[in-house]
Amino acid sequence: MRVIGIETSCDETAVAVYDDVRGLLSHALYSQIAMHQAYGGVVPELASRDHVRRLLPLVREALAKSGSARDSIDGVAYTAGPGLIGALLTGAGFARSLAYAWGTPAIRVHHLEGHLLAPLLEDSPPSFPFLALLVSGGHTQLIDVAGLGRYRILGETLDDAAGEAFDKTAKMLGLPYPGGAALAHLAENGRAGRFVFPRPMLDRPGLAFSFSGLKTAALVALRGRALDDELRADVARGFQEAVVDTLAEKSRRALRATGHRRLVVAGGVGANRKLRQRLGVIAAESGAELYFPRTEFCTDNGAMIALAGCLRLAASRLGATRGAGGTMAGPGVLDGAGAASGGIAPVWSDFGLGARANWPLANDESSGV
Repeated sequence: MRVIGIETSCDETAVAVYDDVRGLLSHALYSQIAMHQAYGGVVPELASRDHVRRLLPLVREALAKSGSARDSIDGVAYTAGPGLIGALLTGAGFARSLAYAWGTPAIRVHHLEGHLLAPLLEDSPPSFPFLALLVSGGHTQLIDVAGLGRYRILGETLDDAAGEAFDKTAKMLGLPYPGGAALAHLAENGRAGRFVFPRPMLDRPGLAFSFSGLKTAALVALRGRALDDELRADVARGFQEAVVDTLAEKSRRALRATGHRRLVVAGGVGANRKLRQRLGVIAAESGAELYFPRTEFCTDNGAMIALAGCLRLAASRLGATRGAGGTMAGPGVLDGAGAASGGIAPVWSDFGLGARANWPLANDESSGV
């Protein structure tokens, strides 16, 4: 089974081809960072327009790299949410048009499910069940993952996500967009102990997060001071240490509470070197194995969407052979597909795009074909 995956939730246009036997065959990505830097953040309208320009060339590139003819593609997976609604609609409209033209199912993929499954792209993937720490620019969650589509949120941020706090603090320090990676690099030159920021929510039980107060603490530390290189590096180090300590300790608590022996870390902040080191210690002390996707698959990419789409399509076909018709067991709704002899055949009675800017991961209508 071979699926092409399309990702356009924010400021990366990405396309990949995944095969259930041979694994990832190709992936192509265009980043809009240079375009948005002048504005200090993502401009949604510009992002959507650029996706329109990039999608078709990237699809051609991914197909060529994978050696795939269009009749070898069994499904077209696309990010349906959450994300910027204009960007999502661009990708959804393109993907569903492509699927209709090719006569294949269109597979809606939840963006966060893609991140959760990204470590399955590696040579030594985790098996279900596992505990996941999902940390990105828009989300910070601890998730009990029992299997495909079986997710239970154990704790999440009450305000800012960790990645959002990184980016906003980086902006205070005068760092260019995107600021998270730049702040982490600057922190390497900072002095330990000059700024000791609070570790939010560690003074009480539970697995919830909060990072808005930490961002404010950094602002207060900078107030009235000359913003020289030494100060910026010291604040960056203190801030990063506070975030890493908080994420690590909450992960320790979640491992203890669930009894899981596998910890998966996903999302853009998962590429942070200090976080990886600290979670390695936590996992070892907890008797757990630690899993990360490679750095390029921590941030938004088409490979995770193609993989998630392939797993969803396989699950829907399995359901059809067991007499489940067009409905998957667990979360998921079949789009543009129905039961037929020999598997799933496109019927295209529904031309809705299914894009959703806000889409809770635990929703009963998560990803689906």
